[in-house]
Parts: sequence; structure tokens; C-alpha cells
Amino acid sequence: MNAWVIFDLDGTLIESEQVWRDVRRAFVLTHGGRWHDGAQSTMIGMRTTEWARYIHDDLGVPLAPEEIARDVALLVAQRLREDIPVLPGAQRVLERLALSYPLAIATSASRIVAETVLAKTGWERYFRVVVSADEVTRGKPAPDVYLRALEIAHADPRVSAAVEDSTNGILSARAAGLAVIAVPNREFPPTPGALASASEIVANLDAIDAALVERAIARGSSSAG
Repeated sequence: MNAWVIFDLDGTLIESEQVWRDVRRAFVLTHGGRWHDGAQSTMIGMRTTEWARYIHDDLGVPLAPEEIARDVALLVAQRLREDIPVLPGAQRVLERLALSYPLAIATSASRIVAETVLAKTGWERYFRVVVSADEVTRGKPAPDVYLRALEIAHADPRVSAAVEDSTNGILSARAAGLAVIAVPNREFPPTPGALASASEIVANLDAIDAALVERAIARGSSSAG
């Protein structure tokens, strides 16, 4: 059995949902669109093509979705090159778990954003597999990005776990058959229904160690059965 731990990136290892929100909001407003308070929550987990289409169709930005996607991703990558808001405990949890499990990333962020973050933090050395939702058909909450990571890793979902912060991320990982360790995002918290499907819920990354991963997998396997 090939057991892995698969991490989400935005909101789980780095506090970047606010960066995405601020960049998208400024982009929408400066291009004649209409922003509303629930827009960022709606876009969490979407593939690039999906959120670019949402900005075009629902938020009213009169640019081609391809142009929206390119410009917003470049702006986010630029912001993250200047400063990456690493969440407390992120470095430590990667160091701990890498001693016991191979690690992967399954992120909704575009490849350029993910690679920017991993290069600047030095986290490339921890992750054997990195998958962006742009490389699959559907974004979170569909399971596609996790299924692709499992496929590349030759991992068994029955003995593997995901670490997620959002509603769509938790639902995506569960739909892929993974146990889920939820670290609820403070600004964009997951719904009670999503949290109910998690195997473990922790307040921060420092609470996660190999023993907790083992318990999450055992509970996930039990609930799946």
C-alpha cells in the first residue's frame, strides 16, 4: 500500500486567499466590473478557466476570460514573489510529515502561482508531486485534482490523507476517497456540512503529526466502509 499526504496550498500552507481576493477585487473594479462580498468564497477551489469565466459572466468584466486569467495570475504571482504569507507551522509540519510520508500538492492555483510559492519558500524539496487544477477537467469540489495527484503518485486513497482548509477542498478530497484533515480557514471558514465529512479537525498546522495522520486515515477508512 502506498500512503501519501496531499496538501492544498492556498489557505492551507499560505494565507493567500486574501491575496487572491484583493487582486481580484482590484482587477474587477478597475475594469468596470461589480464586486460583492461573496465573490471570493465562490471562487475558492475553481480552476483558472472557471474563475476567469465567473469574473467575466457574473462580475461583469468586459475582457476575454483568457485575458482575465492571464492578468490576474500574473498579478498574484508578482505579489507572492514580493511576500509570501506563510501560515504558522507550515514549515514545521512539512518537515515532520516528510519523515513518514511522501508529500504531494493538489492546488486550485495556476501552475505559475504554485511554482512561485514553492521556489520562494524552498518547499520544492518536500513535494514529490505537484498538480494544479488547471491540468484537470474540473476544479474543486470535483475530485479531479486529487485523483490526478493520486494517479501520478501511484498512491492508494484508502491509506492516504489530504490537508485542506475550505469547503470545496474538503469535499474534493473526500470525493477522491481520501481521509481529510481540516484546518479551517479563519476568513473563509468551511461550512458545517463540509467539516462533518472531515476525519480530523485541528486549529492549526502544528497539531498535525504522523500519529494524527494515521488516526485520520483509520477513521476515513472506517467511514468509507
